[in-house]
Amino acid sequence: MSDTRELAKEALGTFESAIMGIAGTAPAFSVAVTTAAIVASVGVLSVGSILYCGLIMFGIMLAFVHLSKISAHAGAAYAWVGEVFGPVWGFFTGWGVLVASTFFMVSATIPAATSTLVILMPDKVEDTLWVTSTAALWLTAVTAVVTKGIKHASYAQVILTVIETVVVLALIVAAFLEYGSRPAHPPSMIWFSPFAFTPQIFATGALTAIFFYWGWDVTMNLSEESKQAAGGHTAAGQGAFWAMVNLILFFVIMMIVVLIVLNDAEIAEANTNVLYAIANKLFAPPWNYLAVLSTILSTVGTIETQILQFSRSMFAMARDEMLHPRYARIHPEWQTPWVATVVIWGLGVVLLFASSALPSVKVILQSSILAIGFQICFYMSLAGFACAWHYRAKLGEGLKAATSYVLWPLGGALFMVFIAVYSVPTFDLITNVSGIGGLLIGAIPLILNRKRVMAGA
Repeated sequence: MSDTRELAKEALGTFESAIMGIAGTAPAFSVAVTTAAIVASVGVLSVGSILYCGLIMFGIMLAFVHLSKISAHAGAAYAWVGEVFGPVWGFFTGWGVLVASTFFMVSATIPAATSTLVILMPDKVEDTLWVTSTAALWLTAVTAVVTKGIKHASYAQVILTVIETVVVLALIVAAFLEYGSRPAHPPSMIWFSPFAFTPQIFATGALTAIFFYWGWDVTMNLSEESKQAAGGHTAAGQGAFWAMVNLILFFVIMMIVVLIVLNDAEIAEANTNVLYAIANKLFAPPWNYLAVLSTILSTVGTIETQILQFSRSMFAMARDEMLHPRYARIHPEWQTPWVATVVIWGLGVVLLFASSALPSVKVILQSSILAIGFQICFYMSLAGFACAWHYRAKLGEGLKAATSYVLWPLGGALFMVFIAVYSVPTFDLITNVSGIGGLLIGAIPLILNRKRVMAGA
C-alpha cells in the first residue's frame, strides 16, 4: 500500500487529454457496433440524430468544463454535483458512472473479441463461450497497461488512436471516390432537417446516438493528472472541448459514408461489423481486414479509458469516504489507484461470463448498450443541472455567458431527462433491471458506508 493518496501530477497535456477524450468514445468501435441499431430505428435520419445529439452533448461538455473550475477532481461529476446539490446526489452521480463503466466492459470487450476471432478463428465468431473468453483476455491485458501508470496508458492511447485514424480516413476517402457518384442512399437535405423528425422518432434515435458520444468525459476524471493550460484553463478542459469538436465532425461524416456505401439490407446483415462490410466493398483482401484492425484498436482504446474513468471515480469516492477507504489505495511506484483498477477488472470478467448465459452475442450487446444509455442520461443530466444552477448568476452577464454557462448545459440536461423517461417503457425486463436496478442498488453501499463512518467516529 502507498502512504500517499495523490495521483501523478502534471502528467497529461492538452494533446494527450484530447486523445483520451476521442479514444474514450471509441470512434471506430461506436460506428461498427451501433450503426446497424440506429439505422434500423430511424433510417437515413441517423445523420440528423448524430448531429443534433452531438450538439446537445456539447452542452454537457460545457457543463463539465465549467464545473471543473470549482476544483480539479478525479471524481469529476461526482465531486461537482456533490458540491452543488449535496453528497447524496454526488454519490449517485458517481455511482452512475461506476455502473455504466461496469456494463461497458461487456459491450466493449465483446466487439474486440469478435473482431479478433474474425481474423484468427472466423468459425468461432458466434460461439458465445469463445467470444467471452477472448473478451476476458483483452480486458486483462488492457487492465495491466492501465495499472502500470497514466503515462504508459497515454502513450498506448496515442499509438492506437493514430493507427485507427489513418485506417478510418482511408475508408472515408475511398468511399467518396468509389460511391460518391452511385450512392446506395442518395444524399438529401432531409438527412439533416430537424423538421423531418417527430418527437418519437427523435427520441428513438437519440438513445443510441448518445452512446456514440459517451466516453469523452474521461478527460475530466484525469484532471488531477493533467497540466494547467494558458489563461487559467486546464489541459483536461481544453482536451474535452477539442475532442467533442472532432467527434461531432467524425460521426456525421462516417454516418454519411455508411449510407452511401451500404444499402439497408447490407447494414442489417453487417450487424456489429459495419466497418468491415464497408471495407469489403472498397478494398480487396487482405486490405479489407484493416477495418477489423481499426475496430480492435478503437475498442481496446475505449476499454482503457473506461477503466481509467471507473478507477478514478471509485478512488475519488473512497478518498472522500463515500466508499470504503481501501479503494483509495495508490500504488507507491506507479501512482495509480490499483485496487479500484483491479475491482473493475474483476467485475468485468464476472459480468462477461454471466452474460454468456444469454442466447446470443447480439442480445448481450443490445441489452448492455441500452442500459448504459439510461445511466449516461442519469449522471450527465445531473452535471448539466448542477452547472446551470451553480452559474445561474451568469444569466445577467450577457448572451455568451448565459448560453455557455447556463442555457446550453440546461438544455442538454433536460434532453437527457426526456430521453431517459421516454425510453424506460420501451425497454425489456433485462434492460430495465440492468439500467434502473443498477442505479438503485447504490443505496446499499451508501448506507453501509455511512454506518461504518459513524461507527468509527
